[in-house]
Amino acid sequence: MIGILFVTLTLTAGALGCGNPAYPPLLTRVVGGEDARPFSWPWQVSLTYNYNDGWYHTCGGTLIAPNWVMTAAHCISSSLTYMVFLGKFNLVAYEEGAIGISPQKIIVHEGWNPSDVAGGNDIALIKLSQSVGTTNQIQPACLPPANSILASNTVCYVTGWGRLRTNGPLPEKLQQGPLLIVDHATCSQSSWWGSVVKTSMVCAGGDGVISSCNGDSGGPLNCRGANGRWEVHGVVSFGSALGCNYYRKPSVFTRVSAFNDWIARVMANN
Repeated sequence: MIGILFVTLTLTAGALGCGNPAYPPLLTRVVGGEDARPFSWPWQVSLTYNYNDGWYHTCGGTLIAPNWVMTAAHCISSSLTYMVFLGKFNLVAYEEGAIGISPQKIIVHEGWNPSDVAGGNDIALIKLSQSVGTTNQIQPACLPPANSILASNTVCYVTGWGRLRTNGPLPEKLQQGPLLIVDHATCSQSSWWGSVVKTSMVCAGGDGVISSCNGDSGGPLNCRGANGRWEVHGVVSFGSALGCNYYRKPSVFTRVSAFNDWIARVMANN
């Protein structure tokens, strides 16, 4: 479905809680990814920007509380006006229950350097101008325990409306694709990403078949926890300039469990 070209995931209120979709995802290992089951990733949002009175998808994001969305810092530009769409499956179709909410405030991590995407801290929080209730198609994600590390070869799922392949078309329907976690010791080897990958990141993929791609940025890396609930362990950050699905260049995600304290502090202070 990234590219170091820009590739342009708790807290809850409601009966369903977090990480337990009303419509569970249908999990297959389709090469290259596939259409997701409608509304099976209810924390997935589409971050859109305004251009000529229209709204255009630019990045993904994750609802983590009734009025907070998590995305990537590189998705945010001070020159753009944004709208967050929740409860969507098909971006070009009318879907009852889907809503668009404008941001009240956007907080980019203070350690983010837009000139150095691989420097880390590629995370931002969007405070929505109004809270959303939990429904069958809108639900907050669970966040992983602080400092938790996924075991190598854990199967997680990347979701988004990013390109289907390098320079390929943008899908109308939400896509999902399975990715195997690559541990830091492997991902930081010189034949993989080398020193570009920091311990505050998580790598997934690198088999040359499935990866995130342009337009998936900011979206979630979804991994099932020991209790059966889905946790968002990563925020899509960057990938190889050589293209999506490149061998030994797995998708790189901001590791959410490295930022639990920052997330909690931002939400408490804003």
